[in-house]
Amino acid sequence: MSNETLDVTTPKPGLFGWHKDINEQQWKAFIAAFLGWTLDAMDLLLFTFAVTSIATVFNLTPVQVSFLFSATLLSSAFGGALFGIVSDYVGRVRALTYTILIYSLFSGLSAFSPNVAFLLVCRIILGLGMGGEWASGEVLVAESWPRQYRGKVIGMVQSGWAIGYILAAILATLIIPNFDVDLGWRILFFIGILPAFLVFYIRRHLGEPEIWKKTSQMRKEKKLSEKGQGFTLGQIFQADLIRYTITAMVLTSFCMIAYWGLYFWVPQFLSRPISEGGVGLGPKGFAWIIPINIGAFIGCNTFGWISDRFGRRPVFVVYLLAMAVLIYFFGHAKDLKTVLILGPLVGFFGTGFYSGFGAIFSEIFPTRARGTAQGFCYNFGRGVSLFAPPLVGLVASQYGYGPSLVTVSVFAVAAAIVVLTLPETKGKALEIE
Repeated sequence: MSNETLDVTTPKPGLFGWHKDINEQQWKAFIAAFLGWTLDAMDLLLFTFAVTSIATVFNLTPVQVSFLFSATLLSSAFGGALFGIVSDYVGRVRALTYTILIYSLFSGLSAFSPNVAFLLVCRIILGLGMGGEWASGEVLVAESWPRQYRGKVIGMVQSGWAIGYILAAILATLIIPNFDVDLGWRILFFIGILPAFLVFYIRRHLGEPEIWKKTSQMRKEKKLSEKGQGFTLGQIFQADLIRYTITAMVLTSFCMIAYWGLYFWVPQFLSRPISEGGVGLGPKGFAWIIPINIGAFIGCNTFGWISDRFGRRPVFVVYLLAMAVLIYFFGHAKDLKTVLILGPLVGFFGTGFYSGFGAIFSEIFPTRARGTAQGFCYNFGRGVSLFAPPLVGLVASQYGYGPSLVTVSVFAVAAAIVVLTLPETKGKALEIE
């Protein structure tokens, strides 16, 4: 049963002509999702810049401190599944506000950690909100914008991750080298409370997508099909959806092992001495994360534009394979010049593919369980990726940070193969049943 609630028109000519098809409410949905995701990334990734400081203060090994981050990834899997369900039943906007409050408040609270146990609890609860935010925001824009621009807007939202990474890098560069080892990271985490103020904008200016409101009313009146009236988490494992659910779970797992295996250790790779397999840039090397994420910003936006033109699958595959090749050469970089040349390309392809998740998942799952499906599948991959930082950290302890990054290439190639098993969904009308 197709229930496309948005007017579908021929895209306006010109590079930016499409903006004439977007109304005020659709722009507000984009702003809320974009800022939520940007600040989500900032709060999470502040930890990657604080790794050395935290390890020093609490006397932890690289593998031990990476498990703190992995715990956040694991809890995000539960948070994504939980708030995906919440978004299907109480609304995309409400779920988005709840998740932003959780991850920002517990980022700020973690700044006061007296010991590792307290920090671990804060990072676990932060992960619950972080995992839920993606599902709520991505579904919100997917259901709000015209379908011919769905890939474009999801790419624009996803590019907020790069902006968040850049904000984290700027803050770390300004704070970590200029404060006591035990104070710098605490200031970083306390700044993470700022996203909570975004909730005021969202609650004041944003309404639920029409297709969600229609589905919600049908659910209340028991007008959905028998399978549609069941608990949404159960629905995605029924015969009509289980193939897509399992495939999406495997895809996100491979992709996120590749991503987190690379990006958790990139700040350390840039700052560590060459004798340890790093580039030897010191703490100031954090600033060189910015060119990498400028590439990531462009890559996420470009993915959306190209996939709206040529399809989701081929673009996804090209990005993943390019990432796999580039990581090898980037991992062997020994000077700033090589980092500046390859870094933006690694960011372009190694982050840009994330724009494919929201578009594909919103198009293969129906509205009645879309939030649940996206939240569960995406964050299942996040949960599995908890093994990536310790895995790369273990290899780094034996061979150095640079060579260890190459271990993630195999997962990028595996993910590209999985993408080919999904149907092409470009321009598909969203469905309730």
